[in-house]
Amino acid sequence: MFVDGVRTPFGRSGPKGLYAETRADDLVVRVIRELIRRNPDLPPERIDEVAIAATTQIGDQGLTIGRSAAVLAGLPKTVPGYAIDRMCAGAMTAVTTVAGGIAFGAYDVAIAGGVEHMGRHPMGEGVDPNPRFLSEKLVDGSALVMGMTAENLHDRYPAISKGRADAYAALSQEKAAKAYADGRIQPDLVPAAIRTADKGWGLATQDEAPRPGTTVEALAGLKTPFRAHGRVTAGNSSGINDGATGCIVAARDTAEELGLRPKMRLVSYAFAGVDPEVMGVGPIPSTERALRLAGLDIADIGLFEINEAFAVQVLAFLDHFGLADDADNVNQYGGAIAFGHPLASSGVRLMTQLARQFAERPDVRYGITTMCVGMGMGGTVIWENLA
Repeated sequence: MFVDGVRTPFGRSGPKGLYAETRADDLVVRVIRELIRRNPDLPPERIDEVAIAATTQIGDQGLTIGRSAAVLAGLPKTVPGYAIDRMCAGAMTAVTTVAGGIAFGAYDVAIAGGVEHMGRHPMGEGVDPNPRFLSEKLVDGSALVMGMTAENLHDRYPAISKGRADAYAALSQEKAAKAYADGRIQPDLVPAAIRTADKGWGLATQDEAPRPGTTVEALAGLKTPFRAHGRVTAGNSSGINDGATGCIVAARDTAEELGLRPKMRLVSYAFAGVDPEVMGVGPIPSTERALRLAGLDIADIGLFEINEAFAVQVLAFLDHFGLADDADNVNQYGGAIAFGHPLASSGVRLMTQLARQFAERPDVRYGITTMCVGMGMGGTVIWENLA
């Protein structure tokens, strides 16, 4: 059962970003403490595990961050924790892993989430890819550069033009602006204290990345950094961001015992591998497998939360399953093109947004959270609405 989820506002990475001088582990601490504050019926000593994902497990994102953040957050020393990595799907995998432990009977309650401080730790920091990948042609050279994999996806799906991708990106920004105006995003944001040497202390209360008022005309003029005369730009891709997410996952009987109020039930999940050079197609086979495991069809899914690593990746998914580019049940609040994509943290952002949409839509029974994953994977979780 997905009981509750929160996240910090997402910041832009870099020396002028919200969290330029804030530690990654402190962002996780803020999330854990907020989950405990919002759920006073959950005794901290009843938490059986803390699973926190990070793609770049180094520095303030290292030291087995699930355990170190739990200690820093003031949880009892009896609460264990660990770190997990599945690149972009880290937090999603943290949730499915502890959920599997709950189903097995090893846990009753767990906290799962993710963090990425891409300003302090750029994607690929400290990585040493084995030369066999290229020397033995195990993958195409473009597989190690995510923007190039998105260009490859445009090649595979020629019907997905740059114009379509830009139009989708502008729509994501529009949806995010409306969601903020309607107060849909703020309830699940935990304000985070920030400090810079020149400005002193401050408080991060909203996402830094969205660009309200973005137009297709403005996006059309952006550079294509991954290929001359290409189709992938900074405007139709997710940003480079910092942020943390977390959620409480519990067994049904434990939730009832403690008086917790779950929002969603995990029905099935699946991960799938694809050619790394077109990693953006990953959500297609993972969703097909998750549907098969659940005994469902795509027509049974009433709400979709798809991580917008690149517009082309979302559009490939929509085309495959026969959904319109502007389907009103897809990313209703906007997606990562607007909010940003702090890699390992994003999976739980999808879940918190789906849970809030479920509360507004008691007529919808099933929803999906899905995302593409670096090195050629996809991940999908199917949820049942408890509202």
